Amino acid sequence: MTQHEEPAEKIEELQAEVAQLRQALASHAVVDQAIGVVIALSGLTPERGWEVLRTVSQHTNIKLRDVARHVVRWPDAGSLPTDIRRALRRALVEARAVHGGRSLVAPDQRCRGRGGALSGKTE
Repeated sequence: MTQHEEPAEKIEELQAEVAQLRQALASHAVVDQAIGVVIALSGLTPERGWEVLRTVSQHTNIKLRDVARHVVRWPDAGSLPTDIRRALRRALVEARAVHGGRSLVAPDQRCRGRGGALSGKTE
């Protein structure tokens, strides 16, 4: 290896690391926003909201960041993918049964206007 190759390799490694860190930061922000949506739906704590999202991810075999993206986009999209909606409903019911919590959003405000309610019903 020459003197010039070593710094070039280091630059490439650092650029890759920066790209990974940027992706992680963006994913973290989306997950935090999705936790907020779960909290609004359920009245659970942030820790329990995280557990709900993780459970949905595990039961649907969808990456957590992708589940979070769907949950955050839910109000604009008007619906959740069926597998995520079902898993989220189950996870919320289980979390409330074990840890308590109550809905902070009135049932008629849960994205019903565009068919996104957890019940799967549309207006």
